[in-house]
Amino acid sequence: MSTNSSWTVVFDDKKITKRNGDDAGSYYIDDNDFWGLSKWSNIWAIQYGASNPSDEVEHRDASPHCSFAEANLGSFNDFINRWDSAHLAFLQSEWDDNNVDGESAEDKISRLGARPTSYSSL
Repeated sequence: MSTNSSWTVVFDDKKITKRNGDDAGSYYIDDNDFWGLSKWSNIWAIQYGASNPSDEVEHRDASPHCSFAEANLGSFNDFINRWDSAHLAFLQSEWDDNNVDGESAEDKISRLGARPTSYSSL
């Protein structure tokens, strides 16, 4: 599998990993309807935005690795949007849990800024 990719998707683990940038990290995505789509049935892992595009998609069978575009799997934004949603929930949880005893809502906003309401990797 290729290295130096922007994103990694591991189907058996139901994980999507953003590999670079300030908000890099992994999230388990609990969505069996998504992971169970038939188009993923022969996909083991994806290294999207890889340094070697012909090595982005790894198949479960003996099919050679190929680019995401060649695999004809649709838009990679499906993965990015799920990661962004999980990351937004994380940011909101961090904000919600960052409290100071006796602090008013206005003081918290002054200290941390407004509670995150959106996030986009794009």
